[in-house]
Amino acid sequence: MFQVRASFGQLRRSLLQSAFQVRHSSSAGWNSYTAGDAAFLARTPEESIKQAGLTSSAETTNLNLYQSVNDALRIAMETDDSAILFGEDVAFGGVFRCSMGLQEQFGEARVFNTPLSEQGIAGFAVGYAAQGATAIAEIQFADYVFPAFDQIVNEAAKYRYRGGKNFNCGGLTIRMPCMVVGHGALYHSQSPEAYFAHCPGLRVVIPRSPVQAKGLLLASIRDPNPVIFMEPKALYRASSEIVPTIDYELPLSKAEIVRPGSDITVVAYGTQVYIAEKAAELAEKELGVSVEVIDLRTILPWDYETVCDSVTKTGRLIVTHEAPRTNGVGAEIAAYVQKKCFLRLESPVERVTGWDAPNSLIHEPFFVPDVTRVFHGIKKSVNY
Repeated sequence: MFQVRASFGQLRRSLLQSAFQVRHSSSAGWNSYTAGDAAFLARTPEESIKQAGLTSSAETTNLNLYQSVNDALRIAMETDDSAILFGEDVAFGGVFRCSMGLQEQFGEARVFNTPLSEQGIAGFAVGYAAQGATAIAEIQFADYVFPAFDQIVNEAAKYRYRGGKNFNCGGLTIRMPCMVVGHGALYHSQSPEAYFAHCPGLRVVIPRSPVQAKGLLLASIRDPNPVIFMEPKALYRASSEIVPTIDYELPLSKAEIVRPGSDITVVAYGTQVYIAEKAAELAEKELGVSVEVIDLRTILPWDYETVCDSVTKTGRLIVTHEAPRTNGVGAEIAAYVQKKCFLRLESPVERVTGWDAPNSLIHEPFFVPDVTRVFHGIKKSVNY
């Protein structure tokens, strides 16, 4: 029996490896790139200052995404004495080291661990923010947020609407690592942004790079609305960027065109911005197609004007995200664009997403939309 099981296991691994090779053969080399290859990363102080929206020169340093999150948290706490940071293992730096050194700088009263209770973390955060203070809560993995769903959706999102001008919890920011990391399996790979994007009263923000992470996180912490700030954990150490050392904010609910184009628009966020950019390069090389890539940055409320202006110009749209397809963020974008830009569309809006299935460890390479899938989506759209 043991030999039979071993043989079956070897056969299954062999089949999966063969399928993986075939699936990637049509664009050999385009699925093995690193995030550090991305053309939109700021590699000089001048590029960094421009991306940060600064009008004057500033000191810069080289940071990866987790370091830029740490820098933003430090600045937020230095500039706001009411700000506190808490969550599971936050005191020693967190699983991904985003809060490293902050308890030593600000003390145990402002940076502290919590019990293993996401509902308790969110409930305490709502109560603290409701007193007019700044609460920065961390959910260790986005997959763990569901026990806190009631506190976030029924309390945080609705506090202002049942309190009028008398009270709110706008000083609340909940950070959570999200998306696939490469070995997360069922409980460390989920992308639950669509759950919160369906909830009026919240903002949902997902950065793509160190410059973006710092500016968007500072803007989120200071925004007068509760914010779900989701950090793609695969990007924490995937690349580095030249980042301004000073305090700066990037506008929420404002998308960014990271690659101009004229034939088709690809909208993405988080890790998929890197995939979209590489697919755009491949489409230009293989098909002669000019692809405009837009980083949505804020999922709720999303920047429909930038997206619709682009689609009006190109006549085609693809939306790509890691989360499953059905009722995902891409579905809302597709519905809105097809209503507003119907007469300008040259082909139906395409969605290139994760599959409608749990993301198991062995199937993870097949779950995430890769360069090949986005490239074929572009090809299908332009050949319609």
